[in-house]
Amino acid sequence: MQTITGTDISFAAELLRKGELVAIPTETVYGLAANALNTEAVLKIYETKGRPLFNPLIVHVHDVKQFEKYAKEIPELVYKLAEKFSPGPLTFVLRKKDIVPDIVTGGGETVALRVPGHPLTLGLLKQLEFPLAAPSANPFGYISPVNAWHVKEQLDGKIPYILDGGNCMVGVESTVIAVHGNEIELLRVGGVSIEDLYLVAADADIHRAGDTTIKSPGQLKSHYAPKTTLYHGEMKNLMLRFRELKKAVLSFDQKYPGDHIVAEEVLSANGDLKEAARNLFTAMRKLDESGADVILAEKFPDHGLGVAINDRLERASA
Repeated sequence: MQTITGTDISFAAELLRKGELVAIPTETVYGLAANALNTEAVLKIYETKGRPLFNPLIVHVHDVKQFEKYAKEIPELVYKLAEKFSPGPLTFVLRKKDIVPDIVTGGGETVALRVPGHPLTLGLLKQLEFPLAAPSANPFGYISPVNAWHVKEQLDGKIPYILDGGNCMVGVESTVIAVHGNEIELLRVGGVSIEDLYLVAADADIHRAGDTTIKSPGQLKSHYAPKTTLYHGEMKNLMLRFRELKKAVLSFDQKYPGDHIVAEEVLSANGDLKEAARNLFTAMRKLDESGADVILAEKFPDHGLGVAINDRLERASA
């Protein structure tokens, strides 16, 4: 199979109607999309990624009004949050309707829904008669792609088309939440921070998910990982621990002195967490290709998008 890259949403729509896979751009990362209502098409996502069948997928729609087609008993707080963050990097886990195949939800009773904030993909969704199931467009467990070239590197010859929407503006996956009345359960930290949620829902009870049930994408302990072993923590301690090894270093806003450093990536010289998030996965790829024995990643500030960056690095080091 030849993989073509382009910007033709009509061609992408034609392929998706035929049950084929198409890589699509979003504001977070590139997704590997299929007709969410076509079981055979969704199965191709799992096969192409090598993704466990119990791991649910996010379903993408072009408007919040479409949530009612695929979910039931939608709390009012969902609409309040969606008014602010949709389209955008916020995913809602809701009780699913029977129209959503079990393969999309990992056999669970809930479905993850979001409106992606990318004009090309929104235009594609408006042309389609069905929603799109779309996890990140990469082999399962590896670093997520934030441009069309990353997708091409990993899935060339496995999918027919990559819809090229340029570089992703957020660079980490969406935040995933489940809403129960006035309670917001945080299932995955991502492009919308906890502080952002409080700005809209100041009186809500917001807390991290407490059980091990996989209700949404991004909850597996080991995920987003490079091939080179990655360690995450205080950089001075990591430098001392691995002083004799060839090291690739991932840091927030400064370089670190040390011996045997073969590659370094500073995510934001200005100390901007949004810029750091945008650069995270590209930097991890570069370091993974540096020939280092280990990748050392420092712990980022634990607020705003720093929470999401630390989460990705913890999973990459698991």
